[in-house]
Amino acid sequence: MKETQINRATVADLDAILGQTFPVLDHGHIRLIDYMGDDAAIVQAARVSYGAGTKQVHEDRGLIRYLLRNAHTTPFEMCKLKLHVRVPMDCWRQWIRHRTASVNEYSTRYSEAIADQQGTLPGEWRLQTALNKQGSEGFLDLKDGELLTAEEEVFHRSANALYQSRIDRGVAREQARKDLPLSTYTEAYWSIDLHNLLHFLYLRMDAHAQYEIRQYATLIGEQIVSRWVPFVWEAFQDYRLNAMRMSGLDVELMRMLISGDQAGARAWLVEKAWIDPKNGKPSREAREFAAKADALGLTMPDCSG
Repeated sequence: MKETQINRATVADLDAILGQTFPVLDHGHIRLIDYMGDDAAIVQAARVSYGAGTKQVHEDRGLIRYLLRNAHTTPFEMCKLKLHVRVPMDCWRQWIRHRTASVNEYSTRYSEAIADQQGTLPGEWRLQTALNKQGSEGFLDLKDGELLTAEEEVFHRSANALYQSRIDRGVAREQARKDLPLSTYTEAYWSIDLHNLLHFLYLRMDAHAQYEIRQYATLIGEQIVSRWVPFVWEAFQDYRLNAMRMSGLDVELMRMLISGDQAGARAWLVEKAWIDPKNGKPSREAREFAAKADALGLTMPDCSG
């Protein structure tokens, strides 16, 4: 039986950064460990063929854009990425919710906890937004921030000292760790296919994502994925990251605004309960739509009175 020689897909731009440490936040990092596949592997899977084929490069690009545009996800699962990440625990709690990855995390039962905690600069203390229970908007006064940062530094030193004293007295590592703050760093190997990685990036690069995890996601996208699968990265930016999702209700209202029917749009907003007729207060859905309308240069009707 004749053996078929299979050459592993390699990407020179990605090989150049294998093992390179990209710093994130104050003590975090991302390091590319390994990868499988490239743009051509996605095209190959979609065409169910072998080898590079006879298609032109522009046709490969067009096929990838078609697949991503129309949510044909399986071919993207043929590519995988393996990263070594160092991340604060509060950020990691959000990260680990992406359950489609394979993860092996640093064990503080087996090894002593990492001594570093993520610190906050005086100008980086964010205010709770009034529009979203889980988001932030704006910053505290710098003077208040200086006080909070000083208090944080004292707390971190105290937490580390308490942990180390327990270790020194022979307390089991699994119990000694229990009072460490969520700002403590952890490390993990994180392996994920491209389809699910794009979903991670779509959620975590969004402006509404928490700042800390957004720094990691942006670095992965701009420094690693863009080098690895440039056609996919281009299509992802065009059709997901910088695109606008429209619901059926959005389309209805958008038509009224485009036609200039402000009276009809005002009545529609009240009918759909997007606006409180008593005080003109918009619902969350109305606020989200208003951002889309603003991006398209359309004016929302005045429902204040």
